[in-house]
Amino acid sequence: MNYVSVENIAKSFGERILFKDISFGINEGQKVGFVAKNGTGKTSLLNIIAGDEEPDEGQVVYRKNLKVAFLPQEPNLDPSLTVEQTIFAADNETLRIINSYEKALQNPEDAEAYQKAFEQMDAINAWDFETQYKQILFKLKLENLNQKVSQLSGGQKKRLALANILLSKPELLYLDEPTNHLDLEMIEWLEEYFAKENFTLFMVTHDRYFLENVCNEIVELENGKLYSYKGNYAYYLSNKEARIANEEIATDKAKQLYKKELDWMRRQPKARTTKSKSRIDDFYEIKERAHQRRNDHEIQLEINMERLGSKILEIHKVSKSFEDLTLLDKYEYVFKKGERIGIIGKNGTGKSTFLNMITGAIQPDQGKIVIGDTVKFGYYTQAGITIKEGQKVIEVIREFGDYIPLKKGRQISAQQLLERFLFDRKKQYDFVEKLSGGERKRLYLCTVLIQNPNFLILDEPTNDLDIVTLNVLENFLLDFPGCLLVVSHDRYFMDKIVDHLFVFRGNGLIEDFPGNYSDYRSYETSREPAKTKVVIESSAEPKTKNNWKKDTKVALSYHEQKEYNRIERDLKKLELQKKEIELVFAQGTLEGDQINEESQKLQKIINDIEEKEMRWLELSEKMEG
Repeated sequence: MNYVSVENIAKSFGERILFKDISFGINEGQKVGFVAKNGTGKTSLLNIIAGDEEPDEGQVVYRKNLKVAFLPQEPNLDPSLTVEQTIFAADNETLRIINSYEKALQNPEDAEAYQKAFEQMDAINAWDFETQYKQILFKLKLENLNQKVSQLSGGQKKRLALANILLSKPELLYLDEPTNHLDLEMIEWLEEYFAKENFTLFMVTHDRYFLENVCNEIVELENGKLYSYKGNYAYYLSNKEARIANEEIATDKAKQLYKKELDWMRRQPKARTTKSKSRIDDFYEIKERAHQRRNDHEIQLEINMERLGSKILEIHKVSKSFEDLTLLDKYEYVFKKGERIGIIGKNGTGKSTFLNMITGAIQPDQGKIVIGDTVKFGYYTQAGITIKEGQKVIEVIREFGDYIPLKKGRQISAQQLLERFLFDRKKQYDFVEKLSGGERKRLYLCTVLIQNPNFLILDEPTNDLDIVTLNVLENFLLDFPGCLLVVSHDRYFMDKIVDHLFVFRGNGLIEDFPGNYSDYRSYETSREPAKTKVVIESSAEPKTKNNWKKDTKVALSYHEQKEYNRIERDLKKLELQKKEIELVFAQGTLEGDQINEESQKLQKIINDIEEKEMRWLELSEKMEG
């Protein structure tokens, strides 16, 4: 069944044509990933089909009474409401049915109205709405239901808007970068949610594993034309490669034909027949095909960065806390040459704080960080670039450097670096304020790289970058010979770039995992116990106004679930501490009072472990029962 027909739409800004004569359809059950370079009209096309923007030409036709929802990058929420009030203020069919049911309860004489309302509640399982929205908010780390929207961060607002949309259960859902501001655990949960729920999706995302695992069609906008691939991301990659190869063959043939037709054109007299006119028109078409060029950039660089000495970066017993939140607890690590480390962990576990301590923006509470004399940091932060009015793209990058030196005396100029990151010569002389959000991130990345660092620190570098730019960045980083430390929720990017991971578990615990993200997920899946299950018992008896929210039974309450998860984390931490003390005893270097002191510490840890294990078993039995 066709949901939406996009018919011959066009959009331009002044002389700049984004696209024209674009036509396609969205059918029931499709999960479409929309792919394009930043600045080529991706967001404009999404806004047009979602109804938030008008095309210059053409139209978008919807099936009658289709239920549609749109998640923009910057959602508009009422700042005066709390998280829970925002859910209940939404335009949501379930809430309307609940309200109708409660009104019917107030007028028990109208049996027909009550029966209708009761059947509607049953049809959409509205009895469990409170459980549903609390589960989704819990998964999206919005646990404080009474927190005002005005107090939420930008990422929390985006997650609240996502929760609202999921609860409204639309037939067609538009998503603009849905994985931005989600940590890895949330992204994987959302993938599973879309796999089991019957949504029709049309989304813009740079998360390639998300495209791989969720989408059944990829649509690409390239040079103002649409190309459709009826499969997931892997299918798109292989078939795009075949399409490009075929285009190159066609272009070579067109070049040969062009030479032949050019010779014919030169030999023609001024007075031409109708037949000649037709051939002349064909000539200009052949000429256009023959002169097509692709702007893909292969990066194979031998960067001649400043030499790294034997001492690079050493972290000695570093601790950091904010009030009751422990982020690092006597953490130690010595970096080696050429290390490529990914950092993963839930939001709020200290990933960005760790980077800021390394670069000196934040001081540790205890311990010290020693930086080698030869280290030159390049730090890409989430804050982005500060725009100066009237500044052009090329002027911005030249403030930071004119070239990157390569081996054998060669170099990459500022202009060439911009070209590699998809700023053509014309674009380089555009004013910075004209750039899209993704293009600004691209420019900021270039300002970091042009300084020729030998230790790159990247905090969420993939946010707002299109897939084409991500491939360019990945190729650049694969050629980068220095140390690399990267925080990212882009699993595809991490798999390709890093050799091992720092896993921020929370409560000051950081684990060093030998492998990429996919290796880590395989390891975690093989060792984790059965996930906590929420069991809902429903009754066939009619609910009343006073009990429809309260009569669901959950094996573990919300607070018990949090306690269960916290105990598991605490036990891991205590076991590590126990092993450390046992190792000290085994070395035989302790004397007198030290032995007594360490023995007391060890006994306390053993007591804590036993106490927590008992409580963990109680909760486990309740969960399984």
